[in-house]
Amino acid sequence: MGGMEALLLPFRWIYRALVWFANSPRTLITSYLLMIVVAGVIYGEVEQRSPADAVWWAVVTASTVGYGDISPTSWAGRTLAALLISTMVLLVIPLITAHFASRLIVDDDAFEHEEQEQLKADVRRMRALLEELAARQGIELPPLPPTRPVTGPGSAAPPWERSGRSGRRRPRR
Repeated sequence: MGGMEALLLPFRWIYRALVWFANSPRTLITSYLLMIVVAGVIYGEVEQRSPADAVWWAVVTASTVGYGDISPTSWAGRTLAALLISTMVLLVIPLITAHFASRLIVDDDAFEHEEQEQLKADVRRMRALLEELAARQGIELPPLPPTRPVTGPGSAAPPWERSGRSGRRRPRR
């Protein structure tokens, strides 16, 4: 493994973990609830609050509503609030939103994997028939363009080699 690959390895692990995390609604909701409870317990200990007040503070803070009825007074409580807000706003809430949005937005015209495989088989058969017909007629077919490996989402390429784009690629000019 090269030096650059070794440096990128933790980011690949993080990427894979995020993909797994984002595609599991049960894990997302469980982690959300777990973060609320853990932050509430820690807050209650740091700020000397009742468990009910502490969990209420965690819910209000995590949702970024911030009513102001309960707020941290110590630096430990403020640091906890900053971590909870940052994690929720930058990671958990966007992942939950993206997951449910992806379930709502479905392209009914998209081909299923089996349909794509059938189309590829049909094209191969048509190419074979065309070559056979051309050979009978004495016509030379132009060579096929060189194939490039597919690197888009859903390809067999590793995630760090994928383009991240889906759909058709624009022709290069």
